[in-house]
Amino acid sequence: MEQVFKSGKEKMKKAVGVLEKELAKLRTGRASTGLVENLKVDYYGTLTPLNQLASISIPDSRTIAIQPWDRGAFSEIEKAIQKSDLGLTPVNDGKVIRINLPPLTEERRKELVKLAKKYGEEAKIAVRNIRRELNETLKKMKNEKEITEDDLHRGQDEVQKLTDKYIAQIDEILADKEKEIMEI
Repeated sequence: MEQVFKSGKEKMKKAVGVLEKELAKLRTGRASTGLVENLKVDYYGTLTPLNQLASISIPDSRTIAIQPWDRGAFSEIEKAIQKSDLGLTPVNDGKVIRINLPPLTEERRKELVKLAKKYGEEAKIAVRNIRRELNETLKKMKNEKEITEDDLHRGQDEVQKLTDKYIAQIDEILADKEKEIMEI
């Protein structure tokens, strides 16, 4: 039974980790390398993350500078940025691609909060699916007489506590992100 809880805990941690990665991509009022570093660029026929093709820096709070290592990648990087759902326009001066982040409008902030909540809901669904999986495993163990009826109920209570803990963690992460997005 310990093994069941351990694997469940690992999976729930991963779900929270995925949420944190998704939220890092969401734009707040400040420039962040997290916005673009995992953008997929078509580099000689292979989709490659941007951070493997260029150095990405933040010269000031509203600008992202991308310096490709290969001159041939400039146009593909620009295309990838324009195609992304970030709504950003790259400016290429032949040496560096700059992205200027305009201040967020109230409307855009609300859209970002909605998107953050959507990501949060997906993470919660993932955690609940893990809970269902763990409970099914426990029931199987009871049916195969590996654990008793009492162990099953104790196990299900433990799984529920684990689920509640991770759902609360997700809510907390979302509240922080929402506050960060709405901050002017």
